[in-house]
Amino acid sequence: MDELDFVVIGSGSGLDVANAAANQGQSVGVVEKGPLGGTCLNRGCIPSKQLLYHADVLETIERAGEYDIDAEVRGVDFASIVRAVNEDVGADADSIRRGLRSSDRHTLYEGEGRFVDDRTIEIVDGDDEGARVRADTVLIAAGTRPSVPPIDGIEAVDYLTSTEALRLEAPPDHLVIVGGGYIAAELGHFFGTFGSDVTIVGRRPTLLPAADPEVAAAFTDIYADRFAVHTGHAATAVEPVDDGVRLTARPYEYGDDGGVGDGDGVTVTGDELLVAAGRRPNTDVLDVAATGVETDAEGFVETDEYLRTTAEGVWALGDVVGEYLLKHSANHEARTVARNVLGDDLEAVDYSAMPWAVFASPEVAGVGATEDELREAGREYATRTHRFDETARGDAMHADGFLKAIIDLDGTILGCHVVGPEASNLIQEVVVAMKAGSGSVRDIRESVHVHPALSEVVQRGFAGQFTRGDSASGGDAHRH
Repeated sequence: MDELDFVVIGSGSGLDVANAAANQGQSVGVVEKGPLGGTCLNRGCIPSKQLLYHADVLETIERAGEYDIDAEVRGVDFASIVRAVNEDVGADADSIRRGLRSSDRHTLYEGEGRFVDDRTIEIVDGDDEGARVRADTVLIAAGTRPSVPPIDGIEAVDYLTSTEALRLEAPPDHLVIVGGGYIAAELGHFFGTFGSDVTIVGRRPTLLPAADPEVAAAFTDIYADRFAVHTGHAATAVEPVDDGVRLTARPYEYGDDGGVGDGDGVTVTGDELLVAAGRRPNTDVLDVAATGVETDAEGFVETDEYLRTTAEGVWALGDVVGEYLLKHSANHEARTVARNVLGDDLEAVDYSAMPWAVFASPEVAGVGATEDELREAGREYATRTHRFDETARGDAMHADGFLKAIIDLDGTILGCHVVGPEASNLIQEVVVAMKAGSGSVRDIRESVHVHPALSEVVQRGFAGQFTRGDSASGGDAHRH
């Protein structure tokens, strides 16, 4: 058995901590079943966003008539687009593998790792099957995998998850998507733009249920105009039919006392079924209990504010922790773990002003609290909404969407939520104000904004009159 100073399970953001430990002179092991680079690089945010940019370009051309421009798409080599993106991703993964294999500071263990004792991991398959390694410090950064809900007959159909969908070399004629979150929204946009008829079936009342309710409702309305959308429905059964699948969904009441109702359902058919119903942590595969690591009811690793697990010398970060299933959050956690493992003083991970974005059409982004969260907390707040088309640039773009600013009554920014073009970029100004500035509306109002840039949506959204929210009495106007 190999004895090392530090071992990380997973080669995504956890690799940053491993490299930091190696730079401090520690002996380092990396356990990875492959490919190298983690979920984001290989089957998540990198290939999906590269593919989505192709969809955005195509959509821009198809909308040219709105601007009195006569343009047409004469052909699309879909297979070449997909191959090029995945070849690029594969090259990056191979580069990471070669780097680790050639390093005199790292030992790469290729295969599925599983805990067999305190801070002791056995490789149970792959190139290094049978190897065992023990370390003084272990970092669990093994991520998540697609979750498949209990749908009758699902085992009998050849369904897709996001992993397989990102490698399809032809768009389905009719794609049926189970799920209403960001993966469903993004892949619906991608395949819909390239010609697929898309049907989305989701249990929640709206798509993107984690978003601010007003933003989620607006996004759902836009998608309902574009696709067949059945929110408030749970997929209950699926069966194979000629050249495809038939899905049955029943009305669903969300909440503690909810569930599948007795009302009439819907039946849809398609040639491909995409299950995009969330993610589940890989802790069961790792058998984390063998090293004393506790998990919550959903299987995510329990950590303290420093990202220590319940086991001595074992840390965790990234999707497997379940705080934010976002690559930039995992990178942020990796910096915290590196400081805590290698430094003298412990530092709590700071999740304040953690942004998120959905690269659909339109884009959606947010940071901070939603109105629902503030109402549930009984906290006083005020809001202001500004539409894209009320700015010169937004009007020129024929932009449909809005920004909602949420503040405390003293002017402190509590949250911001955007649906519309470039939402993923526009939200960053608010993140900087909340994280690095005073955190008040003054940070945005007193900054000079380029005119007539799209950033004026942010400026105007935080300027002028706010309206007190439902948790406060009255609903009167409030100025800052």
